[in-house]
Parts: sequence; C-alpha cells; structure tokens
Amino acid sequence: MEIFQYTFFQNALMGVFIVSIISAMIGTYIITRRLMFITGGVTHACFGGLGIGYYLGVSPILMAGVFAVVSSLGVEWLTNKQQVREDSAISVMWALGMAVGTLFIFLTPGYVPELNSFLFGNILTITQSDLLAFAIFTAIFVVFFFSCYRVIVSCAFDKDFARTMGQPVTLVNTIMTVAIAICVVLTIRLIGIMLLMSLLSMPQMIAEVFTNRLKPMIAISVVVSIVCSVAGLFVSYILGVPASATIVLALVVVYVVARVVKKCNKKG
Repeated sequence: MEIFQYTFFQNALMGVFIVSIISAMIGTYIITRRLMFITGGVTHACFGGLGIGYYLGVSPILMAGVFAVVSSLGVEWLTNKQQVREDSAISVMWALGMAVGTLFIFLTPGYVPELNSFLFGNILTITQSDLLAFAIFTAIFVVFFFSCYRVIVSCAFDKDFARTMGQPVTLVNTIMTVAIAICVVLTIRLIGIMLLMSLLSMPQMIAEVFTNRLKPMIAISVVVSIVCSVAGLFVSYILGVPASATIVLALVVVYVVARVVKKCNKKG
C-alpha cells in the first residue's frame, strides 16, 4: 500500500477516474452513432500535431489538439459541403496526419523522448496540469450533455426530423465532433494513440450486452471504465508492465465474461 504515498500514482488514479467518465460518455455517443471510424481518423491525425509541436518546440499536446479539431471539422466539411463520402474524407485526414507527423518527427533535431508515451501511453506521467485540463473539460461536457440531452439525441439519431422541429442540427453535431477530438487529445497521455480506441469502445460494448438504452449504457460504461482502469493500473504496478496494455486486457476479459454470463442466462 506504500504506492499510495507517491504523487505520480495518486495522479494516475485521479486521471483514470476522470478520463473514465468522459470517455464513457463520449464513447457511448460514438458507438450509438457508429462514428468509431471517424474517431480512429482523428486519433491518428493527432500524430501530425505532435510532429509539428516537437519541430516548432511548442506543446505537442496543444498542437495535437489543434490538429484534431481541424481534422474533425475538415471531415464534416468534406462530407456535408463537398459531398465526399465520409469514409473517404476520414481516410484523407488519417493519412495526412500520419504523413505530416512522420515528416516533422524526422526533421526534429535530436531524439524525441516522449514519443513512445504518446503512441503507447504512460499513465504514470500524468501531471497536475493534465488533471486540471481533464477535470475542466469533463465538467463542461457533462453540463452541456445533460442540459441538451434531448436535443443531442434527436440530432444524432433523426437529423431530418430534428431539422423540421427547428433544432440546430449542424451546430450540435459540430460541438459533439469537436468534443470527440478534444477527448482524444486529452486521453493520449493516458493510454496512447495505439490503444485509445479500446477505451472509447470496449466499455460500451460491455454495456450493450445488458442494455440498449442510452443513459443506462453511459452509467454501465462509466463503472466498467473505472473498475477496469484501476484494476489495470494495479496489475501493471505489480507486474512492472505498461498500464495501457493491462487496462485493455482487463476490458477484454470483462467483455468475454459478460457475453458468457448473458449466454448462460438465456440458456437458464
């Protein structure tokens, strides 16, 4: 239990708790709207911002955030205004981000020491400033989501009906797209680009085993995210392995158990 005395471990626990809440909420929106592909595109497009940030000597996270928001809005613009197929637009942003990131990483003089933590995650490097950013964004998003819950659901699942009711469909969907991009960027330091998709999809897949209603799905996803993240963090400390891998493995194990339990209940 002496591990609790260390500030870095306390920060890691607070980080997984806060990010579990926001990723569960946004992940549920992503899964129900079937936006996982666009999330993957934004996630990999962030790499372009990281490369530019290292090259210019500015905050890589800040540049990744700018790149993520611009990429997500670019997909929306190409899809809605230029009549480009959504999967094609996402592929363009995905490839562009990875190409730009690779180019500027190699142009950056010297060795890029934190690149692996952005690619694969390093929870133990979470700082107080990271926690503050997580907390502020989570608080703002939770207030916005539940205060505009009916409008968000209406715009997400029946855009044509929402427009006939005079609801701001484009504005709401744009805000949610930007929120997804910001969530991706803030979570990079937690679990890394390569494994971020699991935190935005696996808890929701587990919740879907038991319910298909949005609010219960969010609640179950939050609980699953917190439990698996904390469990994965402790297992990584005990075994001395990366926490990102143990968190994802914990989610996979819980998903398999949930499917088995449901199947046994049907047979019973």
